[in-house]
Amino acid sequence: MKSAVSPQATINPHAAHPTSLQSLCISIWQHRELIFQISQREVLGRYKGSIMGLAWSFFNPLLMLLVYTFVFSEIFKARWVNSSPEDGKVQFALILFVGMIVLGFFCDLLNRAPSLILSNANYVKKVVFPLEVLPVIAACSALFHALISLSALLVAFLLFNGYLNWTLIYLPIVVIPLVLISLGFAWIVASLGVFIRDIGQAIGILTSLLMFLTPVFYPITGVPEAFRPFLLANPLTFIIEEAREFIIWGHQPHWTGLFIYIISSILVAWAGYFWFQKTRKGFADVL
Repeated sequence: MKSAVSPQATINPHAAHPTSLQSLCISIWQHRELIFQISQREVLGRYKGSIMGLAWSFFNPLLMLLVYTFVFSEIFKARWVNSSPEDGKVQFALILFVGMIVLGFFCDLLNRAPSLILSNANYVKKVVFPLEVLPVIAACSALFHALISLSALLVAFLLFNGYLNWTLIYLPIVVIPLVLISLGFAWIVASLGVFIRDIGQAIGILTSLLMFLTPVFYPITGVPEAFRPFLLANPLTFIIEEAREFIIWGHQPHWTGLFIYIISSILVAWAGYFWFQKTRKGFADVL
């Protein structure tokens, strides 16, 4: 392993740390093997000893999908706005699933962020460890499960429609900014979680509210125009809408909006990293 993490090495927890975008990229690259190994251990450890193993990562979102689809399509008789008459319950479920995957990734990472430093307090004072990669490791674990859910979505789409849209080639340019913007928030929340212990409870409430304040069960076009600006301020809204465009309907992305989103995600990631690096000097005083 190229990353030197020695249990005997000690550090000055109050030392200043680099905050530039370049230092962020260098840190992730230098510790890539460490990130991969710990992420792999986390993914396998989550299901260690269970009979179904990694299949749980597919079963959980699938179960929620079935429940939500039943409630909205059978009880509330919901139909996707602007969908064609021949679009049935399966298509409604697939559209729903796209939003659930994006929201699930973001909420999984954000819910874990407050405890990332608290649960690894020994890394702050006793060993040389790149604390800034802890949210990256959590993001890799969440991304793995999101990709499994995405694979299930694509298999279901192929089975029920008989084809996959060629526009799936645009998937990376939607996933990457989603990961970056999620990481930005995770760095901020991980830092705040050290100083404000109630942040974990607040994040739990926030992620629950996001289920209904994010266009998972409805398109943005179905929201009254007076309220659309509030939903568009949600960082997940654009990505969910774009993902549906090229996964479900085979449309090309809205390039201008996507370019703005990519730039914004880089800035948010940098801001989160900057905040984390600036505040980490105080971690040792609190832990």
